[in-house]
Amino acid sequence: MKLKMNRELQNIVVSILFFLLAFCFHKIFILSLIFYILAYLVVGYDVYRDFFHNITKHAIFDEKFLMILSTIGALIIGEFPEAVFVMLFYQIGEYLGDQGIDRSKEKVMSLLDQRSEVAHVLEKEEMISIPLAKVQIGAHIIVKPGEIIPLDGEVLDQDGYVDNVMLTGESLPVSVHVGDMALSGGLVLNQQLCLEVKRSMKESTVSKILHLIEDTASRKTGTERFITKFARIYTPIVVLLGLIIGIVPPLFFDAPLATWVYRALIFLVASCPCALVLSIPLGFFCGIGRASQRGILIKGSDTIEKLLKVRTVVFDKTGTLTKGTFEVVDIEAAKGFRKSDLLKYAAHVEMYSNHPIATSIRERYGKKLVAKDLTSSKEKSGYGIEGVYCGKEIFIGNQRLMAKHHIPCPAVDRIGTVLYMAVDQQYAGYFVIADELRSDAKELIGKLERRNIESIVLSGDKESIVRDVAQKLAISSYRFELLPQDKVQFLQAMIEQVQTKNLVAFVGDGMNDSPALMAADVGISMGGIGSDAAIEASDMVIMNDQLSKIAEALDIAQYTKHIVLENVIFAIGMKVVVLLLGLFGLTAMWMAIFADVGVSVLAILNCFRIWYQRK
Repeated sequence: MKLKMNRELQNIVVSILFFLLAFCFHKIFILSLIFYILAYLVVGYDVYRDFFHNITKHAIFDEKFLMILSTIGALIIGEFPEAVFVMLFYQIGEYLGDQGIDRSKEKVMSLLDQRSEVAHVLEKEEMISIPLAKVQIGAHIIVKPGEIIPLDGEVLDQDGYVDNVMLTGESLPVSVHVGDMALSGGLVLNQQLCLEVKRSMKESTVSKILHLIEDTASRKTGTERFITKFARIYTPIVVLLGLIIGIVPPLFFDAPLATWVYRALIFLVASCPCALVLSIPLGFFCGIGRASQRGILIKGSDTIEKLLKVRTVVFDKTGTLTKGTFEVVDIEAAKGFRKSDLLKYAAHVEMYSNHPIATSIRERYGKKLVAKDLTSSKEKSGYGIEGVYCGKEIFIGNQRLMAKHHIPCPAVDRIGTVLYMAVDQQYAGYFVIADELRSDAKELIGKLERRNIESIVLSGDKESIVRDVAQKLAISSYRFELLPQDKVQFLQAMIEQVQTKNLVAFVGDGMNDSPALMAADVGISMGGIGSDAAIEASDMVIMNDQLSKIAEALDIAQYTKHIVLENVIFAIGMKVVVLLLGLFGLTAMWMAIFADVGVSVLAILNCFRIWYQRK
């Protein structure tokens, strides 16, 4: 791209030199004409090349067609300086627009493209630098202080601090401990880290996010699609009107031909839709870039427009409105069982589960787990876990799991998640698991309410727990004891009921909520930097666990659309004024050029305000 831009700039400079020479030799007609033609051909080469290329694709009517038609008309009537001016300023506008778009892309990529070219791999107690693509999963790599983590890996030797600002937008460093996952793109701060590689280069966090951002251009907004369709109809109409202006008055009203052809040329130049074609996609791209800068990954510019139409936000409870960091607050054993046995059984059966509740049980047990004593363990989504430990058949889960196996158990009404346990088809007791609300959950709900956006809570927990969370957050609508498929059905029914302009968003943790994230009009996943499911299923990923980022994303979307509409109104307004003035002979070609190129440049510069929006 850099070579292309250099060549374009070189053509512009050479054309300006030829134009100046033509002006210097204006008294020698033939010589000045040659320089004008040379200036025109040099700067117009790319326009003609693209125009003929478009013809092969049956796409004739665009802004390049208008440029060629108007400049050829100017040459025919002897307005050589105007012909060069139109083509020259059009190319300058295109060049500045390309530069603006490239700088915007570079700014987005600089937020995330922190990949090293090599990794320092330990082999036979020696450190060897090898290309990332050749690093095998399971290899041990060294990352020194001040270096970027090249691949996702598990911390092996010592604790340290990592700056994840490029991934999450958070300025405060995070501590990583032995056994934690350190994500690629993070900057190691104080201690050298030894990591065991868990993902290849293609599967690393940074690579996936970069691939996602590179693909956002393919997802166009309704505004962009409208402009594309509009240009196909608009351009032939403009050409027809230009011909009428240039031909009808001289033919039927005995008006001067040169005068009306000149006015027709002004009309064609001023009507070129460059400002709209350039600034609208750039505006949405700047919105995506600004969101990335703030730790919010938006998949495509169409999501920005969808966010503004959201009138209902449905929240998963666990891990979304709550922290998902559970703690076992009580264990009650049935007659004939001991609490210590229940805890030991539960910890072993939950040995391989990644669910936060399973983690809390293992942490409460606090002893080494013996894998050889666990014969089987199978997780039943929406029910719990079934397994065989030391020859005993263990069920641990909700009341539905007990009912499924026809095991009678008492209904326990406690604030928190209640897990029932059965041993060899006999009720053994229950666990009470508590979870905390996120600190900024109430703040977000308040902001959504001020935007007239309804909030709804969905959960698989029992009514008392869900009701307690909803009441604390001042949410009036909630659903409880839902299986994953029930959440999807609820969303689908809601989307069918509401109007097309009122969209439904779903906020989940990006793992077990993937079906619901995909079913919603806008899927928003929390803390998605380590979740493949989140990145694949969501329209928007909050790169850390801050719920308040959702309100910030709405602000960015609103400001982006505001800037885009400003550009549309400004561009159309200027063109209408210049078209009317040109029609009555009250303006010259330079004003038409400003209405085209000048407005394009100003619209592009206006887009960059999105980057510097106040927090």
